Amino acid sequence: MIPVGTKLPRVIPASAPAALALFAALVVWNGPAAAQGKLDAHYDVTLAGIPVGTGTWAVEILDDQYTAAAAGGTTGLLKAFARGTGSGASQGRVVNGALVPATYTATIASSKKSETIRMSLAGGNVKDFVIEPTPPVDAKRIPVADAHKHGVFDPMTATLLRVPGTADPLGPEACHATTGIFDGRMRYDLRLAFKRMETVKSGKGYHGPAVVCGIYFTPISGYIPDRVAIKYLAAQHDMEVWLAPIAGTRVLAPYRLTIPTPLGTGKLEATQFITTALPPKTVAKTQ
Repeated sequence: MIPVGTKLPRVIPASAPAALALFAALVVWNGPAAAQGKLDAHYDVTLAGIPVGTGTWAVEILDDQYTAAAAGGTTGLLKAFARGTGSGASQGRVVNGALVPATYTATIASSKKSETIRMSLAGGNVKDFVIEPTPPVDAKRIPVADAHKHGVFDPMTATLLRVPGTADPLGPEACHATTGIFDGRMRYDLRLAFKRMETVKSGKGYHGPAVVCGIYFTPISGYIPDRVAIKYLAAQHDMEVWLAPIAGTRVLAPYRLTIPTPLGTGKLEATQFITTALPPKTVAKTQ
């Protein structure tokens, strides 16, 4: 579902991949994951109430590893003017309960071009990455220093928010997080802040409480300072993400995302949000 692109969405989400890119770059809390569970979700993307895209997202969290895969594309009237598709995947290990990304890939394609990013990480640090085809060098872009590729997460892993402790994960504490993200081109921080609690009901699957967090974007490097979209997102105080639980874990996943734009509110919302707790692995006994 998350056509996790290599750049932040435009101010006006002209395609599902663009609208979903920020969703793919929310935030992860680097703390122990609990138990095992999986998520099978479908999303619709609208702009000012008009359908512009759809996507799917599948996540599986096991005792020692996790995987996430997504795909999406434009729909409706927008598809007639600007076709766009995107896909992404991330996998890693669960070490001492923490999600540790190892590989990340993403492809975004339109009628005019296609771009793929591949990245490998170890211990929260970027080992190497490549963008195909190689993008042209822009002297106005702030260089990404080596230090900016340490202590970061890929955008796909960064959609999973783990709430520490033993109390109900659905509460204000879920929004007390800031993380650094590197998407292959740009390094930025996303901070969450608690706003309120809501109740959600998808067409299929989850029905229950969701915690609503404000999202605050801070660019660090790898961006062009005079870009209107960057300035717009950095100045925004009304972006929100609604988080719902993945059964069997203390991990929350985005159920809804809203981004104000000059043409109206861009919204991504789950039409299906099926979560399942997975039984623990059984260890074969030896005689």
